[in-house]
Amino acid sequence: MRQRPRSDARRDRQLLVEAGHEVFTEQGLRAPLDVIARRAGVGNATLYRHFPTRAALVDAVFRDRLTGTTEAGERARAAADAWTGLNDCLRAVFGTLATDRGTNDLMTTHAGGIEALDAVHAHNRETMKLLPERGREEGAIRADVTTEDVLFALAALSRAVPALTTAATPDAWHRALTLLLDGLRPAPAPLPGPALTAAQLGDVLRGLGPHRAPVRGVKDE
Repeated sequence: MRQRPRSDARRDRQLLVEAGHEVFTEQGLRAPLDVIARRAGVGNATLYRHFPTRAALVDAVFRDRLTGTTEAGERARAAADAWTGLNDCLRAVFGTLATDRGTNDLMTTHAGGIEALDAVHAHNRETMKLLPERGREEGAIRADVTTEDVLFALAALSRAVPALTTAATPDAWHRALTLLLDGLRPAPAPLPGPALTAAQLGDVLRGLGPHRAPVRGVKDE
């Protein structure tokens, strides 16, 4: 059987990466892989030839996109004061999590075997360690806040963001994040935007779905 030209193979791979991002953004990381193959205009065999596992495809799709999270952390570390750095960093990250379901799934579950994600998680943890330490020294963050406190609260809110933006408005997460951040510092700030209505809250809770066991890895179909 004659092999396809390398240019065709490169094109197929790029089409799969682009289709993967579209589908993962729309449906999350558990989206069927055959949907991605169809969106790319190739067969399942071509998909598996380039990406033998779901984790390999996820890594290729999000490797470059995850650099934005790392860059936000670097800017936060270099900010003139810890509170500004933390606030700007989290609003940049949540802006992505609110619009990209695939990235949200990736950042809020324990997906194994994704090299790029491991590096981002390590960088995020270090950022969330350094900024509260600086904030405590500067008097902007309460003295009893730990890295784990911050990471847990952020993970919980991040997971709820897609349901929140679907049930309310695309910017509804700003109010929730402001409320979370106020819990970290001595003096609270005014909450932005309108509060959720009772109906919107019901829609958010339904959007979260039933509780599931922690995801230990991203498995193939």
